[in-house]
Amino acid sequence: MSNSKNPIIPVTCAIIIQGGKVLLAKRSALMDLAGKWEFPGGKIEEGESGEECLLREIKEELGIQVELLAPLSPVNFSYPTKVIQLIPFTARWASGELRLAEHDQVEWYDQNQLNSLDLAPADIPIVHELQEKWVKLVGPNES
Repeated sequence: MSNSKNPIIPVTCAIIIQGGKVLLAKRSALMDLAGKWEFPGGKIEEGESGEECLLREIKEELGIQVELLAPLSPVNFSYPTKVIQLIPFTARWASGELRLAEHDQVEWYDQNQLNSLDLAPADIPIVHELQEKWVKLVGPNES
């Protein structure tokens, strides 16, 4: 729910897929939800589409270019001080060298590892959808 005190903030995130795994980023001590793992992304700016936002944010935060593949189901989540609509897209790493601008670290995870992570709460429904559609979206787990 949204009200004038807490308008819904649109935020995008990328589920970057490579080699049967997905990339997650660990929030730094300087960020809200420090130490939580999340799919990288950020807030949509005025006049920007979700796709444009995500391409910009991934370039700013990770130093890479991604190719967006398909949207997943948006998640509305109420934090104590804000309400966000998290808009996920699956993506493929297209080019560039990974460098962290905001996060402490990034790691590639397979389907079996996701439930053991300390995830940002808004990302949990995305992980559930991703796991339900894993083979279609990511491919089979490689042992």
